[in-house]
Amino acid sequence: MSSHTDQSAVTVLGLGPMGRSLAGAFLDAGLRTTIWNRTPGRDQELVSRGAVSARSAEEAVAASGLTVVCVVNYDAVDAILRREAVADALKGHTVVNLTADTPDRARDTAAWAAEHGVRYLDGAIMTPITTIGTPAAVFIHSGPEELYREHRPVLDVLGGNHTHLGEEIGRAAAYDIALLDIFWTAMAGYAHALAVAKAEGVTARELAPLAKGIGSMMPTLFEQLAEGVDSGNYFGEANPMTSTASTMTHIVHTSEAHGIDASVMRAAEGWARRAIGRGYGADGFIRVAEFLGR
Repeated sequence: MSSHTDQSAVTVLGLGPMGRSLAGAFLDAGLRTTIWNRTPGRDQELVSRGAVSARSAEEAVAASGLTVVCVVNYDAVDAILRREAVADALKGHTVVNLTADTPDRARDTAAWAAEHGVRYLDGAIMTPITTIGTPAAVFIHSGPEELYREHRPVLDVLGGNHTHLGEEIGRAAAYDIALLDIFWTAMAGYAHALAVAKAEGVTARELAPLAKGIGSMMPTLFEQLAEGVDSGNYFGEANPMTSTASTMTHIVHTSEAHGIDASVMRAAEGWARRAIGRGYGADGFIRVAEFLGR
């Protein structure tokens, strides 16, 4: 069996909290796991469980046909992989890059890999560290489908659900950016809501049960609005843009009356006012998705 189809060995580059969790899942599955980190001292617990700590990145990638990379960003990926000795050791091997960054960086890394004879898949981890190795984990991947299928048995030991999004290498990063946009915008909204509630004498614990009710509405709305955007139906009958803008104005006024920064809501209100000015006052707020980039 050639090195790049060996399903018994894997290398993990990057031993931050997520990297350590990935390596731990491979070890739990009985895979021969080689590890390496730019900053020494993070490998001790994994070594005690049977991992092999490589002395260098080139030694680490040479040890396995499959290397999984999970570091802070693609600048860190480049600093590790684009050294001549590492690139030479990777030739003919597969890299699955689970580092978060932009679609363009994913495409650039794939182009570099092709030039150096490295087989490349891009991906993203969509769930917290505690889910790795459990059914709750969610991974997305993009790149050559044949390569994905070849390494799927090893990737499966990381647990949960794995989805191949297509051969265009930037798709996993595009999904990751869009989904994290939802998450962090929602978190920013919740943080702001807690600040406003506190200013009005409402504790976070008092607000939380009703906040959960707001959150529970979102999954159904996501499905309905996605269908509407793709078909051109912007669902404004129940809550037109004019009503939305009025509500946003109330939030801005209350916030600023307490000296609370309302810049995020002011931006959203600005989108709504712009849509109204373009004649879309009867449409739902989701109409703004159509012209944000123009």
